[in-house]
Formats: sequence, C-alpha cells, structure tokens
Amino acid sequence: MLGKTYLTKQASLLLEFARNTSDSDLSAKLISKAADLKSQADPLPDKDQGPKPPDVALDVSPNDPSAR
Repeated sequence: MLGKTYLTKQASLLLEFARNTSDSDLSAKLISKAADLKSQADPLPDKDQGPKPPDVALDVSPNDPSAR
C-alpha cells in the first residue's frame, strides 16, 4: 500500500506539471489525477507506517573477555 507522503508528493508533482503546460486539456487531466491521489491520501495516517527494522544484537568484539 502506498503511503500518504508518497501520494501527496505525487499529487504535488502533477499540479506542478499542470501549471507548466500550455495544453489546457492535459492540465485539466493532471489536476483531476492530483485530486484523485489527494482523496486516496486523506484517510491515511500522517506518518507512513513502514515495516519496523529487525532487532539487532550489539556487536561484540572477539577480543572482549566478557563476551565469552
């Protein structure tokens, strides 16, 4: 599932492209797609919920006598 940050960034880029094009039909389509992405992003939590990193053991030096 795509996160809120990703969808929001994509919508921003589409709006930027819409502002920079001289083709009014293309601009309208880009704005419409940006609105679709925003509506997908709105119900998502503000912070993307990615996978949590695995637990990692502390590195132990092979010369450390307490590691034996």
